Amino acid sequence: MPTVTEKSKKQKTISAKISPSNNDSLKPDAQLKLYYFMKLMREVEDAILRLYQQGKIVGGAYSGNGNEASAVGSAFALEKSDYLFPMHRDMGAHFVKGQSVLNLMLQHLGRDTSLTKGRDGTTHYTDPKLRIYGNISPLGAMIPVAVGVALASKLRNDKTVAMTYIGDGGASVGEVHEGLMMASVMHLPFVLIIENNHYAYSTPIDKQFLVEKLSDRAIGYGIPGVTVDGTDVLEVFHACKTAVDRARRGEGPTIIESVTMRMQGHAAHDNAWYVPKELLAEWKRKDPLVRFEKKLTDDGIITKSKQESMSADINRQIEDALKIAFERPYPPAEQASEGVFAE
Repeated sequence: MPTVTEKSKKQKTISAKISPSNNDSLKPDAQLKLYYFMKLMREVEDAILRLYQQGKIVGGAYSGNGNEASAVGSAFALEKSDYLFPMHRDMGAHFVKGQSVLNLMLQHLGRDTSLTKGRDGTTHYTDPKLRIYGNISPLGAMIPVAVGVALASKLRNDKTVAMTYIGDGGASVGEVHEGLMMASVMHLPFVLIIENNHYAYSTPIDKQFLVEKLSDRAIGYGIPGVTVDGTDVLEVFHACKTAVDRARRGEGPTIIESVTMRMQGHAAHDNAWYVPKELLAEWKRKDPLVRFEKKLTDDGIITKSKQESMSADINRQIEDALKIAFERPYPPAEQASEGVFAE
């Protein structure tokens, strides 16, 4: 029977194998898609924040500014048949999986033809056709649900993978631990992205945990864990692709910590007064979209005219989606309780 020391050595070996590759093996067309989805995420979220400020969106409006590489790079590693459980800062993951700008605008504006038929105004929705299952407000509760889907996948032997996300704060709740315990011991096809945004609402990470890296917790479950630069979309993609491929082979789950910075407050109502300005300035210089744009330009993959063409296409999509969404009515009041409770 192996000793604890032998088990630790084995875990270190496994973790070494999961380390992301620095080889930019993605072809130029694929890299352009990554850039497009990141830019689409940034522009759509900015449009949503403007609508909120104009009083046209009520409730919550959230921004993933700074998380574009994490959201897009991770989802880009999935296949069409895989399951995605994104959080409220992962709009780019929705787009990678095939969601339309129109559906997300209908959703945020609470229209009767939205995916929740006007019963929600954020990304708390389900689109079974795309295998997207939007976030649950107590975010830790998403992990057991995603693990359950991964278990079903294993029982059906359909070779699909479930990927979900949690923040640095949410990573400490009990449901996350319970889900990871089950996923690890049953070798389920599950990938957890921990988005280390440095703040759980207003609580900084130095008041949340003592481990050097959140991925270090993986050793407690006997699974690989890796920390990546969440502003580098290629690094995120390669780590997630390695984890997804591993899960699909039946080798179990992986924890990937994506280190980013939440560049705006928790939601549109929060001005993030508690974040030191110099910290925001430091991370602004690491803007994932600007960083990847520079790389593509330096590599001769994107030109100024191509950037302008992309921007025009994205702006047109947003304008067309809003035109249609504003013409749709709100759901009738008498339908408010329909589809809310199980019969």
